[in-house]
Amino acid sequence: MIKTTVYLTEEIEVRLDAEAAATGVSKAELIRRGIAMLLDASDRPKLDGPLPIFDSGRSRSAEEMNDAVYDHIKTRSSRR
Repeated sequence: MIKTTVYLTEEIEVRLDAEAAATGVSKAELIRRGIAMLLDASDRPKLDGPLPIFDSGRSRSAEEMNDAVYDHIKTRSSRR
């Protein structure tokens, strides 16, 4: 797991404490479940399927692929 910090309002903190005490589930687990519910209900397209396969007509070495990815990232970050 990855640790992150979340700032909560006082009201949400009190309600979260009460829910954790009533259910015996940790606050961290309740937060994880809430986030999962939000993401599962999202209308955004999910990237569950396999990625499309692209055939450029020639194969590249791992080094060429790394260079191409690096150049692409550098180009995109310079546009921001």
